Amino acid sequence: MKKLILLICLTAGLFVANSHGQEKKVAVVSFYTVKQIGLTDFGSAAAIAAVTKLGNDPNFNMAPLLQNFHKQFFEDYSKSFPFQLLPEKEIITNEAYKNFVPAGDGGKGLFKDDVNLPIEGYKVILPLSGNKNEESLIKIFNQADGIMKVYIDFNLVKIGLGGMGVVKVEAFANIVLYNKKGDKVFSARESAKSKNVSPLVGGVPVLTPEKILPMCESALTELMADLQKGLPKLIKKADSKL
Repeated sequence: MKKLILLICLTAGLFVANSHGQEKKVAVVSFYTVKQIGLTDFGSAAAIAAVTKLGNDPNFNMAPLLQNFHKQFFEDYSKSFPFQLLPEKEIITNEAYKNFVPAGDGGKGLFKDDVNLPIEGYKVILPLSGNKNEESLIKIFNQADGIMKVYIDFNLVKIGLGGMGVVKVEAFANIVLYNKKGDKVFSARESAKSKNVSPLVGGVPVLTPEKILPMCESALTELMADLQKGLPKLIKKADSKL
């Protein structure tokens, strides 16, 4: 009987080890936030000027929000993924990755803190047409079965009509997964709105760090709670395509 139990345990152990060895691996190659708030509901010159000024304001510090999302992504969400994420250190210390210059910047300063803010060590890989960046990164991390890009952005949503009313901030989490062939196998853009609001003055939102940062934080908090429940199920469907 003891021999039978031992045999079962050994067999189970070999099965687990074999399953673990066959587990697919993914390299997260981009993790950042877009600092400039979107203006889908506002097209006036005054609104555009206000949001540009906000992005350039040193008090509009979105780094803590990004770091909070980054921490939850790796410490919580990733545990439910049907694949392993390569250690971050393995990504950001890779010499080929460090020397990689993504297409899309064109010397326009798109990687400056007032436009796109990455987690330290990561590249900002913009969502461009074609897969030039992705194909290059897949070659760099050829030990992985795929690569993933993660970024968050925010948009102002008008509540009310005309010059009256208020705005909320809507936070978006963008997660895109590519397989070794360079094919996009998963793309999610999940969102949630802030609980708090900001007034409209003459049809233009009040865009100060004191008003907008708490709204961004509120929207991101709501979004992270939703992702905790739904993201693992969404990504699971993409596993078979890696």
